[in-house]
Amino acid sequence: MSNKIHFIGIGGIGLSALARFLKKNGYDITGSDMKSSPITKMLQDEGIDVSIPQSKENITDQSIVIYSAAVKEDNPEILAAKEKGMLLLSRKEALPFILKDKKVFAVAGAHGKSTTSAMLASLIDGSVIIGAESKQFGSNMYYKDTEELIFEADESDASFINTNPYIAIVTNAEPEHMEFYDYDLEKFHDAYRTFIQKAKIRVLNAEDPFLATLHDIEAIRLYPSQDIKSIKTIIIGGEPYTSFVLKDLGTFEVFGVGEHIAINASLTILAAITQNSLENVRVNLKTYKGIKKRFDILEKDAHFVIIDDYAHHPTEIEATIKSARKYARLIGLKKVVAIWQPHKYSRTIDNLEKFKECFAGIDELIILPVYNVGESEKKIDFKRHFKKYAPLFADKIKKETGYLSVVKDHQSIQNLKDGLIIGLGAGDITYQLRGIE
Repeated sequence: MSNKIHFIGIGGIGLSALARFLKKNGYDITGSDMKSSPITKMLQDEGIDVSIPQSKENITDQSIVIYSAAVKEDNPEILAAKEKGMLLLSRKEALPFILKDKKVFAVAGAHGKSTTSAMLASLIDGSVIIGAESKQFGSNMYYKDTEELIFEADESDASFINTNPYIAIVTNAEPEHMEFYDYDLEKFHDAYRTFIQKAKIRVLNAEDPFLATLHDIEAIRLYPSQDIKSIKTIIIGGEPYTSFVLKDLGTFEVFGVGEHIAINASLTILAAITQNSLENVRVNLKTYKGIKKRFDILEKDAHFVIIDDYAHHPTEIEATIKSARKYARLIGLKKVVAIWQPHKYSRTIDNLEKFKECFAGIDELIILPVYNVGESEKKIDFKRHFKKYAPLFADKIKKETGYLSVVKDHQSIQNLKDGLIIGLGAGDITYQLRGIE
């Protein structure tokens, strides 16, 4: 068997990290995607042969073909791989092969898993595979020739069950991606239970309604309302940090704003001190510098701040807006403007009532079109559902020098040039805010 592996959908944030990791492990990697993107361009710069668009000609003499969850059964490369009798694996099915023989520190949860994984990468000396770009190492993958591997474990398709966690950290188990679980809450919770039970060490946010019921599973439990005290936002070197006291372990400082940051950091600390000294953990936590698209400060001056955040679920948006308002007050800005790009029709409809409430406290709401991810278009009356915010509807945001232009029907309808402007969503809003075509 050759060592050639082909990735279909390699431009995705999850699949690209796996491709990078296997390349560092000595495999000959090729890949393809429907269209060029900043990720595919970076992969090409790193020496990976990426073909745009996808074509059956890309399937040659590879031994394994791995495909993302977004790839359909009638994809020409899927059909070609089947015709050639190649080993064809979904991302989920490929995980046991990729993670084999590793001491895996797996982080799961509906919210905060990328941030928590990146924090853990500051405290555990090993390779890292996460679903976001860490500012610490400028990628979604960092390779070190050691046994240890920090891995962001995905619950969206129950692929976290296919990991082999040494430590399992669970930030929360809020129902999400329920279409995969046939809207069966018991099936969803069973997947989490299976994942948690596989680990030798378990660190759980014990105030999560489901995780709080797991009394029969031995675990290190965090009770945020009891165990985390004196949470406050501070400025260090012009950047926002959260200071907090954890149990009887003393004071910690971590990059970011908000109670959710303190919770994620606390789970990380409780996991890390099972492997490292408390003082090393306290010092090394300060090396965490955040991740791209998570409260990512793109531009800042005395009267204008642009922040990009991946929040795309009501719980995430609510927490992020609270952080944005707190940060705005701290730096003397009086206005907070939210630009929301809804992500997927199914998610928006399933969580519509919560979305209608999660923007509380903002001064202005701008709503962009739904970022579609392979779903059939569905009618959502945003004007009626969100009327209490008197939202402005736009087609896109255009980055200009010193301000953001709000565009509707190819014309600028508003210029945003003062206050704190925060973009929210998991789609291409991140590129719009950065002025990347």
